[in-house]
Amino acid sequence: MAVSTTKSIQKEIPFWYRCFFLYIEPLSTVIGAYYACFQQQKYLDLTHGLSAPLTGIPTSTSIVLDQLANLYFLFALNEGLVLRSTSDQRVWRTMLFCLLLADIGHLYSVRALGLQVYWNVAQWNAIDWGNIGFVYGGAATRICFLLGIGLSPRPVARRRRAKA
Repeated sequence: MAVSTTKSIQKEIPFWYRCFFLYIEPLSTVIGAYYACFQQQKYLDLTHGLSAPLTGIPTSTSIVLDQLANLYFLFALNEGLVLRSTSDQRVWRTMLFCLLLADIGHLYSVRALGLQVYWNVAQWNAIDWGNIGFVYGGAATRICFLLGIGLSPRPVARRRRAKA
């Protein structure tokens, strides 16, 4: 069963989309989860060094970062496993639309850093490249998929006429 699903996905979903949504993005998200959970001081320093605690992370902040890591991990599992399980473009479109909404929320979450954070790439650090640059790329790839760019046209389902 898994072999036919894999071959079906390869036939129905173009290589770039499979590569990005099944491997690149889930792996990148797991890396973000690792930093949020196990490298909390570095994560906070890179997010906004001026407001990060100098020594020791408050318990409440640590809990929130662990919860964030858990959500990143859930995001990676949902995307990587659900999309890997089907070639049904309706499922892919639904999942990618939801993730596009999450992209918008993720970008909105950094608004306190000022509007320049969205465009001034010369000032970006490693976490900004993940929080903004990578999210731009993911959102653009999702939009392309949702617009059908590079996808084979879906056959139109014929409706049966009801017998009178």
